[in-house]
Amino acid sequence: MTNARTDDFQSWIGRTAVDRNGDKIGKIDDIYADDDTGQPEWLAVHTGMFGGHVSFVPLRGAQAQGDGLMVAYDKDRVKDAPRAEADGHLSEQEEDRLYEYYGVGAGFASTGDRADVGTADASRDTTRGTAGYDTSGPTTDDAMTRSEEEVQIGTHRRESGRARLRKWVETEQVQRTVPVQREEVRVVKEPITEANRDQAMSGPDLSSEEHEVVLHEEEVDVQKRVVPKERVRLETETVTEQVPVTEEVRKERIATEGDRGVDQA
Repeated sequence: MTNARTDDFQSWIGRTAVDRNGDKIGKIDDIYADDDTGQPEWLAVHTGMFGGHVSFVPLRGAQAQGDGLMVAYDKDRVKDAPRAEADGHLSEQEEDRLYEYYGVGAGFASTGDRADVGTADASRDTTRGTAGYDTSGPTTDDAMTRSEEEVQIGTHRRESGRARLRKWVETEQVQRTVPVQREEVRVVKEPITEANRDQAMSGPDLSSEEHEVVLHEEEVDVQKRVVPKERVRLETETVTEQVPVTEEVRKERIATEGDRGVDQA
């Protein structure tokens, strides 16, 4: 059986497949046709918690419903279907397992109106069929299998946000107190003594004269230089937190029934 990408069913690829209760099953990835008749018979649907598996569901009874496609089988039944490689072709062994599981025969697709394949059969309960785990009866042994669902929870990584470093230049006022020195002039008078008499009497008796003194002072000299202070970088750390997950699981119960004298479970 090969994949069928005819114009009539091309628009179904990419739609969301739902069951009769409106529960989402997954995205339709491809449509497979029978090798002999060329008629489309199987929908390849991405299922699983994160769409990581491909399950096959019969096209029989499928109806376009808004932007989605309603199939004639329950969500859980589709997800529990036998696995087959979604490589564009179903082998005879894979087909046989799927036919047996869904309780349908080969070549069941309608050759009539392709716009609504198997609409008349949609009302018939094909979700149970004749296949399944063993049930005690004429064609099986004297025991039945009790099964229950188990929750399988995984995790996957996704981008939750971004952090970045940004650098810019700011200008601020810096004040410092710097000591500076300057020279000032003051007049000093001293009397004539024996020690300075010779210097005092060395000139003419009366004269005109000037004497000059050079004054000095310090000025503030400001210079700037760039000095590296620290290195800044971003690091990530993994923080583990406990997230509660609630899910419904189904389990089978087995009880005995019968006339008086039969033990009741």
